[in-house]
Amino acid sequence: MPLRNRDGTAVDAVPFLVVTAMAVLVCFSFGPIYAIAIGLEGPAVFGLPTVACVATVGVAYHRLVHTARPEIRGEVPAEQRLRGLFYAAIVGTAVLVALSLPLLVR
Repeated sequence: MPLRNRDGTAVDAVPFLVVTAMAVLVCFSFGPIYAIAIGLEGPAVFGLPTVACVATVGVAYHRLVHTARPEIRGEVPAEQRLRGLFYAAIVGTAVLVALSLPLLVR
């Protein structure tokens, strides 16, 4: 069954599935360790990453499925794609460094 946007048009599911998988991987690989490092205990250790993961999946669904408009898609110039990949790499590196800071500082 294909995913459909708010207009009922079929939408490519791959971008949504990739973002969802990445959210699960990042939230549950960093989340519990990060929660323990800041002093949380018990259910909060897995509850906080679960809430973050569900929120990320919700935002991804809204952005990549619900409001997607596949009819206006066109080819993106190579220079613009490369610039986007470069910025994504910088942001991803910054997020991973920021998530690692509580593990380095005691």
